[in-house]
Amino acid sequence: MLDHLVGLVKVRVVRGVNLAIRDLRSSDPYVVVRIGKQKLKTRVVKKSTNPEWNEELTLSIEDPAVPVRLEVFDKDTFVDDTMGNAEVDIRPLVEIVKMKLQDVADKTVVKKLVPNRQNCLAEESSIYISEGKVKQDLVLRLRNVECGEIELQLHWVDLPGSKLTT
Repeated sequence: MLDHLVGLVKVRVVRGVNLAIRDLRSSDPYVVVRIGKQKLKTRVVKKSTNPEWNEELTLSIEDPAVPVRLEVFDKDTFVDDTMGNAEVDIRPLVEIVKMKLQDVADKTVVKKLVPNRQNCLAEESSIYISEGKVKQDLVLRLRNVECGEIELQLHWVDLPGSKLTT
């Protein structure tokens, strides 16, 4: 049943920073996270350009080469306004998972990713081991918008019998 999945990624949408104003003085932002046909949403935070969501959304991963896409919207009565988008390449995270690092000290940074024109990173991102789990903290600069960043944490969940663990 799980033979087509390589694992799960828990995406903790932590906060938005300096998001665009889409209403009179503020916005009512929420985040849509997608991969393939999966689509999950955070709750709407009313009247904020620096919202705190701290929500965890779980995506099942079939192909690590498919990026996780984020879109930020302003909730309105009729049509929600777009507030930018970004995407995350999860392949570096999966590469570290495949290394099956055992007996690594907690909070050991295994890999660092730097911002470049091919990614949406606003600052350096670390992939590290925490409580035996592979995690990654990211600050993503939103595209197609005048301003705004989204802070995320990715956390890999192994699935017994998945393609990655066999």
